[in-house]
Amino acid sequence: MSLIDTTRERLGAAVFARVAGPEGPRQRERIHGRPGPRWFAPDSAIARVHGDAAMFVGGIRALLLQTLHPAAMRAVSEHSGFRGDMLGRLARTSTFLAVTTFGHAEDAEAACSAVRRIHERVTGTMPDGTPYAASDPHLLRWVHVAEAHSFLLAHQTYGARPLDQAGRDEYVAQIAEIGRRLGVLDPPTTEAGLEEALASYRPELRGTPEAREAVRYVVLRPPIPLLARPAYAVLVAAAVGLMPAWSRLPLRLPLLPVAERTVVRALGGAATGTIRWAMSAQGPGPRAARPAGNPVEDEATAS
Repeated sequence: MSLIDTTRERLGAAVFARVAGPEGPRQRERIHGRPGPRWFAPDSAIARVHGDAAMFVGGIRALLLQTLHPAAMRAVSEHSGFRGDMLGRLARTSTFLAVTTFGHAEDAEAACSAVRRIHERVTGTMPDGTPYAASDPHLLRWVHVAEAHSFLLAHQTYGARPLDQAGRDEYVAQIAEIGRRLGVLDPPTTEAGLEEALASYRPELRGTPEAREAVRYVVLRPPIPLLARPAYAVLVAAAVGLMPAWSRLPLRLPLLPVAERTVVRALGGAATGTIRWAMSAQGPGPRAARPAGNPVEDEATAS
């Protein structure tokens, strides 16, 4: 084996271990090795998006965007392990998306059923006394929309093979199937519908103290080794660069349009390209994992 091959294998193994956790190899074998029907074809749009290294950027962007809904962020703050178990949440989120995208249909349905059961237990009260529940279809729809929008945008920006219009609509329709099984009512099924759904939530979104705490934790205090932080910082910068301009001030995120279109875009492309190259040595299945997807789904697998 050449030095390049050895380096790729070691780097890929390190990335996989970090995002998939100690159960990663066993889970991968079941997800990709169990024969039988899948929800989605291996050449489908959702497999193309969820199997690309751009998901690293999309996952971070999804988490940042989702914090803007006060009820969603309150649920994460009160019920999630993002402060003390961020890597555990990463592994659980990665597994959930891999199972539902690539796994056996029975395993995918079981994963969604587990999420729905936990949703029923995630309840609480907003500061003004208004109750919230993770099973609220309106809240589930916000989380779904923010996630789908982030994953698709990151893929179109940093993916190895961006989708054409038909492929983008196919992706939105396919991820809507997962959303429905989680309790989302009327998820968007086209890219245009996805944009409209995101815009419809704007009046409800704002930067709360819990949201800014989560952003600081993800951006400035990630529980990862010091040697990995420069690469992580590039992914974060790429994710922030994809955030809407209107979201920056509420979350105290910088807005540097020229740098984001040039330096950040180039560094983000190099980082995702390197991860894609490294993960190609890890065998079949998704070449990337998700650092942060649906925060309520993350909580669902935390227990």
